[in-house]
Amino acid sequence: MPDIFKKPAEKPKETPPLISEMPTQQYNPISSYCKYPANVKFAGTDEQEKIILLLRKHWLTNLRWILMGIVLTLVPIPFVYFPVLNFLPERFLVVTVLFWYLVTSAFVLEKFLSWFFNVYIVTDERVFDVDFYNLVDRDISDANIEDIQDVTSSIRGAIRTSFDYGDIFIQTSAEVPELDFEAVPHPDEVAKILRDLRVEEEQEKLEGRVR
Repeated sequence: MPDIFKKPAEKPKETPPLISEMPTQQYNPISSYCKYPANVKFAGTDEQEKIILLLRKHWLTNLRWILMGIVLTLVPIPFVYFPVLNFLPERFLVVTVLFWYLVTSAFVLEKFLSWFFNVYIVTDERVFDVDFYNLVDRDISDANIEDIQDVTSSIRGAIRTSFDYGDIFIQTSAEVPELDFEAVPHPDEVAKILRDLRVEEEQEKLEGRVR
């Protein structure tokens, strides 16, 4: 007689894929949050390393210098279209306006490059903090995933809470004791990824000992 009360066999639970094994995705070069970016290389990484996160400061942090650039662009208009300085030679006004826009363009370009090249990179092996000062001056700090001791995320203020960006503080046992990711998008998710990578690294070391 068949056992009608027998429980059906439970399906084995699927093991979620490792973070380091997730497929790459299309890379947006001006995004402040890129997860598993494809075809991205930078100085200091090995060929075997896989980039998990490429982060910049949240786009909202650019709003101040963007508004300043707009204001600086509008400043010469009253002097050009209204006879405020009509007593000055026309050539002098033209040169002054051109010089003003040259300085304004340099200001905007410098601010954009500073935002674009100041990046935070997380690979399956290391964490990088790239500080860009100018085209010939930059600092790169890094720490191995296995050296991470603690990861803390912080979101303070109504604006940061509304737009979901904040700071990440990474305590390490490496030569650089702390790496700070400032004003990055989705800080809680970034912190979780870093913790999961640390767990995966520890698991790999344990499996290596068994072998």
